Amino acid sequence: MTKPTLLVLAAGMGSRYGGLKQIDPVGPAGETIIDYSIYDALRAGFGKLVFVIRKDIEQQFREIVGARFEKHAPVEYVFQELDKLPAGYSLPAGRTKPWGTTHAILMADGVIHEPFAAINADDFYGQEAYKVLVQHLTSGTPDYAMVGFILKNTLSAHGSVARGVSRVDANNYLTHIVEMMKIEPDGSGAKNTEADGKLTQLSGDEAVSMNFWGFTPAIFPQLRVEFEKFLKRAGGEQKSECYIPATVGDLVTSGQAKCKVLRSSDSWFGVTYREDRPQVVESIRQLIAQRKYPDKLWS
Repeated sequence: MTKPTLLVLAAGMGSRYGGLKQIDPVGPAGETIIDYSIYDALRAGFGKLVFVIRKDIEQQFREIVGARFEKHAPVEYVFQELDKLPAGYSLPAGRTKPWGTTHAILMADGVIHEPFAAINADDFYGQEAYKVLVQHLTSGTPDYAMVGFILKNTLSAHGSVARGVSRVDANNYLTHIVEMMKIEPDGSGAKNTEADGKLTQLSGDEAVSMNFWGFTPAIFPQLRVEFEKFLKRAGGEQKSECYIPATVGDLVTSGQAKCKVLRSSDSWFGVTYREDRPQVVESIRQLIAQRKYPDKLWS
């Protein structure tokens, strides 16, 4: 049986964080969050690694991150660049913002030919999340999957976060997902503030997407169609992005795909702001103390 591939979305510079957070050490031997993600993924049964990066960070990323893994698994790189657009579309003058996670995943078309997971480079998902997703990806089902996390466990005390807030049916299939861009803690729950000032109160118990997805290669032609729809609608704007939660949500509501929502008992944590880093370092230290991870991941 072909092992699934892990696609790591690592093209972002982390503007809110203030640096290339994907290569910022958080472990005792200089490990990054990516190190822990790949360690968990390889133990769970993933077989190949594909990194989505930008050309201008390629040398630094290969030397500091990619070289660690090349003796443990096949490694490939694909590049998310602003001018990598479908035929007939051009980059608007002055645009510097990436096109979003739908575009990032689409960059792997032609490189990935087997079921695969897509993850953020700066999110720590935990061992159990990789295990449940490998089980799904190797089951032979054509259904896509999302590992869902509880909203209140994914918030930052240092600023707002963007999350795909989901609705799930009785069989744990996704029925609806809304990308909320400015979610903050609010008492025992949370609130989202839209650009026009509209407030949405949230309980904090909602299942949310942390961009941990499971797909088959059938997603690529679908992403291409959806991304072209986005470009027709908003391609002339300077800051609009095509987010994968919204894209999957559109595929689900239009009946073009089914997406199983999987659950993990592990805690998620991540680095959205620089002030989040000490908590991540301490969380990893505790996991090492519990013998969930060795003091040094790679020999």
